[in-house]
Amino acid sequence: MDDKPLDCLVIGAGPAGLTAAIYLARFHLDILVVDSGKGRAATIPCTHNHAGYPDGISGKELIGLMKEQAQRYGAKIIDGTVTRLQRHEDSELFEAEWGSGPVLARSVLLATGVTNRRPPMDEALHDDALARGLIRYCPICDGYEVTDKKVGVLGSGHHGVSEAVFLRGYTADVTLIAPDKALKVSAVDRLVLEGAGIETVDGPAEAVAIAVDSITVDTAEGHYTFDSVYPALGSDVHCQLADMVGARLNDDGCVGVDAHMRTSVEGVYAAGDLVIGLDQISNAMGQGGIAATTIRNDLAKDRPLLR
Repeated sequence: MDDKPLDCLVIGAGPAGLTAAIYLARFHLDILVVDSGKGRAATIPCTHNHAGYPDGISGKELIGLMKEQAQRYGAKIIDGTVTRLQRHEDSELFEAEWGSGPVLARSVLLATGVTNRRPPMDEALHDDALARGLIRYCPICDGYEVTDKKVGVLGSGHHGVSEAVFLRGYTADVTLIAPDKALKVSAVDRLVLEGAGIETVDGPAEAVAIAVDSITVDTAEGHYTFDSVYPALGSDVHCQLADMVGARLNDDGCVGVDAHMRTSVEGVYAAGDLVIGLDQISNAMGQGGIAATTIRNDLAKDRPLLR
């Protein structure tokens, strides 16, 4: 274990974590970014709603540029999955471990994000469909790309209804498909679907084939072919490390923070989809910047940061 603690350990190298790393490095702080390599942003084929890239940019390229920028100012970025995080009450330092021995830090930024729940289909087929835009997870991000196209929404309950209605603002051809058994929606939601002209189909459903520009879904009512399918199956929040240190979690499993991205545990901060599942790069970046500035100022209260 290094005797000198880091000023900040950043866990997660997505848009939130890397934005924070750029800020923190430019604050002349000693930081380390640890990333599991499972972030969602790098899987985005091309985003067209991220400001500054009128022709769009792939998630992989954007993350690569952000890493390069952070490293240019001295940030260290390594691969690893943090499996343990605890606070030493005597020193108020945090100890983290990911297989290479424990590391101490004065503060920790959690930017571990969430994982989308995938539809029941072959993994290789899923990844191919995602790369082609046949499967999409963020209608806010890329609903524009399915304007006037044939769209399927795989989901049930109010969440599925809400996503289908949202996409109805881009195309008149939207079908809501139950992922497992009969579609379960309230009487009120069914009236909403009928009013919007959204077709409903009972499950179980499974994506069975993809072509160059279409995806076919097998359902209890037959085969349906779409230009794109949006799984509306929810997501799993990576809140385990926050839970380890006793940080407050909201009812939806996201980490509770104040306006400056502080968690309920002093010295622990959180940013990105771990805090609010908006699935927006710009939002994650903004939270990363806020968190980094708060971390710098909070550290300075403990010990002046002088050159």
